[in-house]
Amino acid sequence: MGILKTLLRAVTWWNGQTLNTQLYTWRKGKLVGEDEQGNAFYETRDGKRRWVIYNGEAEASRVSPDWHGWLHFTWDEPPSKTPLPHKSWEKPHQENLTGTPAAYAPAGSLRTADPVERSDYEAWQPE
Repeated sequence: MGILKTLLRAVTWWNGQTLNTQLYTWRKGKLVGEDEQGNAFYETRDGKRRWVIYNGEAEASRVSPDWHGWLHFTWDEPPSKTPLPHKSWEKPHQENLTGTPAAYAPAGSLRTADPVERSDYEAWQPE
């Protein structure tokens, strides 16, 4: 690991875990499981605290509903031990894409590559 990466971890929290979090995790944490994005989920040995170490940018919407429920003590067993049943019509979890190039842009939006001409809107013109 380079000196720059170590320095970044010491002073930033959005690029994964800080050195303090890594030390706390090493001393008191027990790995419970990982999700499909590579985020690692931990709890203290007595089971009173739970946390996630993000694989990359720390963005809460990257945690799937299954793991979110476990983190907030909605259920006791983690999805790695007892996977939740899913319905056939459920879509896979997707993080919040707002502010990214993949964000939703409705028809006619100026953010689309080729905005369509709108016929349902007429700009106001002063008389």
